[in-house]
Amino acid sequence: MMLLMTVASYGQTAKQVLDKAATAVSHKSGITASFNLKGGQMNDKGTISIKGQKFRATTPDAIIWFDGKTQWTYLKKNDEVNVSSPKESELQNLNPYNFIYLYKKGYNSTLTKENGNYVVHLTATNPRLTAREMFITINLKTYIPSQIRVKHKKGWNTIDVYNVKKANLSDAEFHFNSKDFPQAEVIDLR
Repeated sequence: MMLLMTVASYGQTAKQVLDKAATAVSHKSGITASFNLKGGQMNDKGTISIKGQKFRATTPDAIIWFDGKTQWTYLKKNDEVNVSSPKESELQNLNPYNFIYLYKKGYNSTLTKENGNYVVHLTATNPRLTAREMFITINLKTYIPSQIRVKHKKGWNTIDVYNVKKANLSDAEFHFNSKDFPQAEVIDLR
């Protein structure tokens, strides 16, 4: 009986920690951060701006805008923009804080503490979910996530996030503006 109560309270505590982390990164006017992404053949770094489900990520090779529905990906070396409607799994690879919309359904959670951080382990309850497992490292005091490790069919991706700051972001920052890239070829993949 004691073991069942401990497991149940851990599950509730993990959810509470994730709720606080979601609040910390869901500042109504937005946040900015820097990131490093590693996994498979990916090894990239850049900056990200987030406001609700919207984000803009900038790396040395690309800029990605997502307005909550449509994604524009500008590939610098090709001078082209691909327009798409991304799936949940694609968003997880692009927006390190996308987990704040995933954990409430389809995942079991456990919580541990390591080196002054919470570590939440999420495991998918539905075999169709592409993010099979996640480990989310969250600061004990600020509730700002600093690392998200995600397991997909092809292996693990690790996203380290740092320099997180509140920002006053306009909605226009999450849309591709063709005037800024007049020579770019736009390819609609929707």
